[in-house]
Amino acid sequence: MDFKSKVKGLLEEGLAEHPELFLIDFSISADYKISVVIDGDNGVVLQDCIDVSRSIEHNLDREEQDFSLEVASAGATAPLKFPRQYRKNLGRNLEVTTNDDNITEAKLIDANEDFITLEWKAREPKKIGKGKETVVKNAEIPYISIKKAVVVISF
Repeated sequence: MDFKSKVKGLLEEGLAEHPELFLIDFSISADYKISVVIDGDNGVVLQDCIDVSRSIEHNLDREEQDFSLEVASAGATAPLKFPRQYRKNLGRNLEVTTNDDNITEAKLIDANEDFITLEWKAREPKKIGKGKETVVKNAEIPYISIKKAVVVISF
């Protein structure tokens, strides 16, 4: 078994012990720097990173292969990649860039395995009479149409 396969197996075992956590990114550089990025249904705390790190590090032999290991959380400003991340952020505002470079900032109201549903308010001309009225708009966006989506942090 090659080094990457062994590390990947250990990582999967570590995540299996914490079903609320899931893998966002995993890589091993040419100089054996292992980089793991995780997220969790309820966020990620330092202890989660320590637990995943230990599940890998304690089962590898540095005499066999020297390596460095970094386990981190995805971070608040990291782009969303997986449906599970979208579901975790229901009710929050997202900035979504689609493949045709259309940018929408709206509230995430639903996320399933195929698409997300956004909701926002817009001012549009009244159907009858002069002036504008506020209307609630919705859009379903398939994941394959999303170039980038990030949570909008507001203070």
